[in-house]
Amino acid sequence: MNTVVAEATVGVAAGSQRFYVRMAVIFVAVAVVGFAPTYWVPMLRGTLDVPPFAHLHAAVFYGWTLLFFRQTSLAASGRMTRHRELGVAGVALATAMLLVGLGLSVNSLRRFEAAGLSESGRAFAIVSVSAITLFAALFTVAVFNVRRPDIHKRLMLVATISLMQPAIARWFLYFLAPDVPVGAIAPPPPIGVTVLPALLANLLIVWAMLHDRRTIGHVHRAYWIAGGAVVATQVLRVPLGSTAAWSHAAGWLLALAP
Repeated sequence: MNTVVAEATVGVAAGSQRFYVRMAVIFVAVAVVGFAPTYWVPMLRGTLDVPPFAHLHAAVFYGWTLLFFRQTSLAASGRMTRHRELGVAGVALATAMLLVGLGLSVNSLRRFEAAGLSESGRAFAIVSVSAITLFAALFTVAVFNVRRPDIHKRLMLVATISLMQPAIARWFLYFLAPDVPVGAIAPPPPIGVTVLPALLANLLIVWAMLHDRRTIGHVHRAYWIAGGAVVATQVLRVPLGSTAAWSHAAGWLLALAP
């Protein structure tokens, strides 16, 4: 009887690890397909016009999805020593993502300020700043829980899901954004337009919760807490972005940049 129970437990654990690999594949696909109309296709056509810093941004963020895939694959194959060793690279990459993400936000702020779009530019900056800050916070908590794999892997999953919103939003931007004359800077949209892409990305969290329900009989509290933080960030930045306090914070961030 004990042997049967042990085999069943191992089978559930293996199935759970494969689930994370499948999610990692989805992350890579969403990132590539999401940015295809505004980044990859124009690049292949030779019509891409973005600041050089944007390419660095793409490199580190795509690098994260590939690293996440590698890490989940190592865990699924039982190569935990290599998984932990590669985790050091993950800390370095996540740190680079935070710095590059904030740097790109500052670059956008500068462009909007120069184009006379200071108010709307500062308001919309809360989207990118809050997104990368949220990712960094979830990643940090996940690292501190590295010896508690049930928490660690779920926080890493939610942290990566939180990065999927921009890729999904690019399709809304591609089809719904008004045409802008060549050489002109498109004004940032209202912050409220980010809610729907965010909710679509959050369906991946719901899927993970359902997987928990099916495999362990309940939804792990890490999903409730981390998922709640993600939703709260996505919703609260809509009213907060138009406040004087955030405008002052955005100006402070702009002043800090070299």
